[in-house]
Amino acid sequence: MKLIGLTGGIATGKTTVSRLLQESGVPVIDADAVYSKLSEKGNRVWEVIHQAFGEKFFLSDGEMDRKALGNLIFSDNQAREKLDRITHPIVKEEMLRILRRIKKEQNPSLIVMDVPLLFESGWNRWMDEVWVVAVPEEMQIERLVKRDNLSREEALLRIKSQMSIEEKKKLAHRVIDNSRSVSDTKSQVEKILDEYGIRGN
Repeated sequence: MKLIGLTGGIATGKTTVSRLLQESGVPVIDADAVYSKLSEKGNRVWEVIHQAFGEKFFLSDGEMDRKALGNLIFSDNQAREKLDRITHPIVKEEMLRILRRIKKEQNPSLIVMDVPLLFESGWNRWMDEVWVVAVPEEMQIERLVKRDNLSREEALLRIKSQMSIEEKKKLAHRVIDNSRSVSDTKSQVEKILDEYGIRGN
């Protein structure tokens, strides 16, 4: 079994590649989904954020105010580092628990860990391979502005908070170019899976 780290930049289309992999029967453990689940009221990430950042980042019903927290961490490096420091170990622990379960129940030839901050958090060190989903930065900005209804400046702030796509491409074992059509991206994914003897559904 090979453990693959799937990463990219914000709005490069990593979700599309993740979906294509799952449609081909490859188990994908999504760090964002794990984080989101653990951030629900009363869960472990919710608790540490509540303790560290206080009531002002929570809504009247007790759920996290994700927009307010997002605005803070994308404009304050120290706050972002603090958030990563307290939440990453919890998310990693849960992802490893899911990984053990998948290995035991399915024993697949590939398991993909979908982690936006794979290199930034150092998680690439325990992957057998790293695949990076890439688009040109200008396309990344345009997609992010449209997707999240941001100004160009806000989009750039979010993009610059991460390692650049060009840097990630240099560190990757494989680069998936997601700048063209979904069918083109699908062809690239299928070609990679063919090398592992995995056929799409």
